[in-house]
Amino acid sequence: MLLLGSRLKNISVMSLQTGSEIARTAEPIIDPRNLEIIAYKVFSPLLPVKQAHYLMIEDVRELSDIGMIVDSIDVLIEDGVVIRLDKLTELGFPLIHMVVTDEKKHRLGKVIDYTIDVTSFTIQQLTVKRPLTKRLNDTELLVHRSQIIEINNEAIVIHSKAEAPEHTLVTSPGSYVNPFRKSQTASEAKME
Repeated sequence: MLLLGSRLKNISVMSLQTGSEIARTAEPIIDPRNLEIIAYKVFSPLLPVKQAHYLMIEDVRELSDIGMIVDSIDVLIEDGVVIRLDKLTELGFPLIHMVVTDEKKHRLGKVIDYTIDVTSFTIQQLTVKRPLTKRLNDTELLVHRSQIIEINNEAIVIHSKAEAPEHTLVTSPGSYVNPFRKSQTASEAKME
């Protein structure tokens, strides 16, 4: 299932142990190498405010309409516990408001949102707000992860021309062929 990343900000983190809300999500911690969400920074009145706390994605049992469901408050970790997470928080990768350019260095806009596959928490698509000069034709641009060439400190670089995916005919059980839409043979095409 795909979901906008902005929909997962400021949602409840629910505990199975207590049956209540234990925290709320803040910003995601994104790995720029593979555009995968590793964790969410969380805030809670139940936790000390001196240190930042995080919810690792592997500790989320389920994502439902009431929020992210976890076992208990014990899954929320502090700074300095997971080395991989510490490296990413130090990096401070800001996906939102990141500049998007093509390989010819033409500025295409800035990232305003993204689409997540909630089964793997991988970012599948970026929503890019176009610059004022290009907004007359279209206000937003959708960029699939397969179009991304490079992510560096200055910008996300994508292919200058998007290749259309190949269309394949998919038949499902119970499907039928419309008898009124037969393909033309070579002799029928000549007669026209």
